[in-house]
Amino acid sequence: MSKETPGLKDLPECDIRLTEDFLDPREAWDIYHTLLEETPWRQDNVKVFGKVYAQPRLTALYDIHGKSYTYSGLTLNPHPFTPLLDNLRKRIAAASGAEFSTCLLNLYRDGNDSNGWHADNEAALGTNPVIASLSLGATRQFKLKHREDKSLRTSVPLTHGSLLLMQGETQHRWLHQIPKTRKAVDPRINLTFRRLY
Repeated sequence: MSKETPGLKDLPECDIRLTEDFLDPREAWDIYHTLLEETPWRQDNVKVFGKVYAQPRLTALYDIHGKSYTYSGLTLNPHPFTPLLDNLRKRIAAASGAEFSTCLLNLYRDGNDSNGWHADNEAALGTNPVIASLSLGATRQFKLKHREDKSLRTSVPLTHGSLLLMQGETQHRWLHQIPKTRKAVDPRINLTFRRLY
């Protein structure tokens, strides 16, 4: 890991690191194309503030212990880790010093696909979860806002091959999202590694 983005480390009650060149671009494109073609993508309905919506992205869940994962009223049943995903899991664990058992993949097909304001703070993730987010494909904006101090906001581009690590109290103090964009953007695959307890 090299070349960390400044500024994120200055946010209060926030422990986030972004490594822009975690993967070599050529390797990252090979992984992107493999995942795009071989992942059993699905689109589910989620419940948000009592209303049911089609999730504005495609997802797939993998877990080394076969544990399901529930968020926003949706329960995903996992696939076993593929050799490719397990290799990435081990490399990210070595780089971050954290252990991961689960990978939630998101496919943002175009600028209409998004992920609304949320925190990865489900009880199954433990007290202060470590979330490692690997980005492949098109660059999308990652937005952060503090739960209480509304003046604290920032936006960071997540580029091809970058790794974002969120840990500590971040999920309790901050919300994050990948918003829609009117710009023409190619697909983006996001791999979020986490540990389920």
